[in-house]
Amino acid sequence: MQIIRWGILGGSRFARQQMGPAIHAARGARLDALATGSPQKAAEFAALFPGLRIHGDYDALLADPAIDAVYIPLPNHLHVEWTLKALAAGKAVLCEKPVGMEAGDIDRLIAARDAAGQLAAEAYMVVHHPQWQRARELIADGAVGRLAQVTAMFSFDNRSDTRNIRNRAETGGGALRDIGVYPLGTVRFATGEEPLSASARITWENGIDILSRSQLRFPGFDMSMLLSTRLAPFQEMTFHGEGGVLRLAFPFNANVHGEARIELHRSRTEMIVERWPGVNHYVLQVEAFGDSLLSGAPYPCPLEFSRGTQAAMDMIFAADPAPQPDG
Repeated sequence: MQIIRWGILGGSRFARQQMGPAIHAARGARLDALATGSPQKAAEFAALFPGLRIHGDYDALLADPAIDAVYIPLPNHLHVEWTLKALAAGKAVLCEKPVGMEAGDIDRLIAARDAAGQLAAEAYMVVHHPQWQRARELIADGAVGRLAQVTAMFSFDNRSDTRNIRNRAETGGGALRDIGVYPLGTVRFATGEEPLSASARITWENGIDILSRSQLRFPGFDMSMLLSTRLAPFQEMTFHGEGGVLRLAFPFNANVHGEARIELHRSRTEMIVERWPGVNHYVLQVEAFGDSLLSGAPYPCPLEFSRGTQAAMDMIFAADPAPQPDG
């Protein structure tokens, strides 16, 4: 079996706790190198992954001929820059979401991907999880009848972590970019529809959105979405149709914050439940990326899909833009 040799740009906690182990566990993948200027982060990774090569800067890792693909978990405002550099260096790229800050950024990435002849994609793991593939199948098969309403809620509270990049405007922080990609992308994935318009009421704090209530109109249904980085932790998505309701209780952090399960409510007394205990969508994502890279087959979640999600975010931001500083 051919092995994809991976390197990671930046020693983020998420990379250490989730994506590093996922690469290590994935079929046909091997984590070979890390780029970080932090001796502490280098030591933490080396303790988990013996034999890991450490590069002192990102350019050195991109110049490493023994690396086939790079995973980029850098702050949001650096995603486009380092994805472009990685593609120019001849590396395949899996970059954390949001891969761009606006839809035009992803147009640049698509052009660079095509020019380089390499695979580049956003690390949007949820569509690789069987609960979302099953949700799409059920909706397409008419399990809920004519779909009328989608309701999405996703929140957590990180107000005390003032140094967190999610709380800083200069690093592309805010709730919509950090967690809004999940309901916006999955509703598009599950239904195959694109939003036509959006209205929003956003609470801004120091240049970042900390709470938003959005209403989106799709060709066949409406969507209500609540997002916050200042509310009690919660996540849920429901698809409400004439013939039933499909509920995903832990749609985004499956088997981390709760069991991956789908509930199909057909009446007051009838509920069908499907469960996926132990499935790791990060591992599935790495394996899907490697399969596409080796075979040349289309990747299940290409940059064109990510652009659609970013366009929906752009639409919401335009509906209630950040207040401009005086002067």
